[in-house]
Amino acid sequence: MGDEGRKPAVLSRSKDFAFVPGSRGPRRDFRITVGLREGWDEEGRVYDISEAVRTARTWMRRRVEAGLPALSGMFTRAEVTYAWPREDGTAGSGREPVAVFTGEAVHAYLGHLPDEAIEAMLNDLAIELGRVLGQERLYVAFCGQTWILDAGLSEGKDQK
Repeated sequence: MGDEGRKPAVLSRSKDFAFVPGSRGPRRDFRITVGLREGWDEEGRVYDISEAVRTARTWMRRRVEAGLPALSGMFTRAEVTYAWPREDGTAGSGREPVAVFTGEAVHAYLGHLPDEAIEAMLNDLAIELGRVLGQERLYVAFCGQTWILDAGLSEGKDQK
């Protein structure tokens, strides 16, 4: 049974804050992870996280000015680490600076939108970030799903 009809917990200082009607709904959290180092080589240009923030804010403003909903969230800088098997039986490893955009499709503002619309916005924003930051692969998560967007697999490009 869903908790849409459930009343919020009693607020300890109810005179200071009130429950916002229509704000309770299912949690729909998301994450976009995009590299900050351009290309695959360690010598590639490393962007500052402010470039990712500026790109996302431009995307958000463009949508709102067009009368469309937009996602909001927060950026953190992180480092992804990984390893892979080499043909000679040894293992390689690497690390890369990334920007992580996280948030929730807050029910009070985006609750009227189906998951597919949120996914489309996530993909659109991820692609915009990837284009500006010179990335080929983008990692997206929404609710219980994850996926990878790869520029090398798009139509008209050589597939690897």
